[in-house]
Amino acid sequence: MSSLYQGLINVIERKITPLAGAVGQQRHVIAIRDGFVAALPFMIIGSFMLVFIFPPFAADSQWAFARGWLDFSLRHRDQLMLPYYLSMGVMTFFISTGIGASLGRHYKLEPVMTGLLALMGFLLVAAPYHDGHIATDYFSGQGIFTAILTAIYTTEVYALLKRKNITIRLPKEVPTGVARSFEILIPVIVIVATLHPLNLLVASWTGMIIPEAIMHLLQPLVSASDTLPAVLLSVLICQILWFAGIHGALIVTGIMNPFWLTNLAANQAALEAGQTLPHTYLMGFWDFYLLIGGVGSTLPLAFLLLKSRAAHLRTIGKMGIVPSFFNINEPILFGMPIIMNPLFFLPFILVPMINAVFAWTATKLGWVAQVVSMAPWTTPAPIGASWAANWAFSPVIMCLFCMMLSALIYLPFVKAWERSLLRQEQEAQAQQAAAAPGAGLQTP
Repeated sequence: MSSLYQGLINVIERKITPLAGAVGQQRHVIAIRDGFVAALPFMIIGSFMLVFIFPPFAADSQWAFARGWLDFSLRHRDQLMLPYYLSMGVMTFFISTGIGASLGRHYKLEPVMTGLLALMGFLLVAAPYHDGHIATDYFSGQGIFTAILTAIYTTEVYALLKRKNITIRLPKEVPTGVARSFEILIPVIVIVATLHPLNLLVASWTGMIIPEAIMHLLQPLVSASDTLPAVLLSVLICQILWFAGIHGALIVTGIMNPFWLTNLAANQAALEAGQTLPHTYLMGFWDFYLLIGGVGSTLPLAFLLLKSRAAHLRTIGKMGIVPSFFNINEPILFGMPIIMNPLFFLPFILVPMINAVFAWTATKLGWVAQVVSMAPWTTPAPIGASWAANWAFSPVIMCLFCMMLSALIYLPFVKAWERSLLRQEQEAQAQQAAAAPGAGLQTP
């Protein structure tokens, strides 16, 4: 067993760690991650508005509070939907601007101008003009992949032109704002001269504009992202990377965010239309069923540590219990430790994967409400699960079940680690007693 573990560690150190480190530090991956982080506050507010507009009550409810809420929502539906349309409905604006600004900082470009250039590049291909109106079909989840690609393209073009000194430079006496405006003129011309004709060319060849063509090409991948194997694979990668000391969640969420947001937009459109929700694996599913208390679902583990007979584990439990409620578990990961600890390799990997199987199955069977909104990842798991599912109660039950299951799986490994630490504590006490002044002297 020890040789198998050592072989696994060697593979992780030689193969996985360098690859994950390279991916995590890649400038485009960082820019995409920063773009989604920048857009997150707006999307959370938009999701919250959708929950408020469609309250979790039956349409024929006679409860006075529920009836009043439902009637108010129906009377003012158009006015209430505006914040949603201007947040979730235009999420690609925030994402493309955020990606452009982040990648621009990497190239030492002006972030604001780079972000605006990225936004213009996206609008050139995703907002066709017909009959006096600009189409808005791809401003939400359907245009996410286009926003990513155009933001990267526009920023790379700007950086290339800057490196080649193909810019308009004004004297130092000219105000900085004016100089920056003229500096970006040539990149704007290049972007317009390349993206707009390309969009027209793709439309003439395929009958689809670029965002539509991209979604058509990626549809199998988007569909595959909402399957149980995709859930298990993403969790497995995240847990293995974390066990090796690499922040796997950043890498996995950076890859999965476009798929999650695309599926979230589809669920919200279905909710608005009164249709069956089509997707299960969204960010709320990841945060509140698989990462309860943080990676490895360690909130139940924190409760177990509080009852430990080993002083070290009790101390870690006291330090980690409060952060774990908000899905921050570094004190437990590095304090026990779990990271690179062979005893906890299996439970750390298996607990979130087992939770994933149960949560997925229960959701598909209709026992648990599906995710329709975004909640901050720091929200305590049962509350966040309910919030993300339009305040349904079934996710709370599912979350509590996953916590109990996680505690049962962790318990024997905690007991084994506790016995090991107790032996170490006893040996340390014995050594201290032996080294104390007067030890070994006999009273006459």
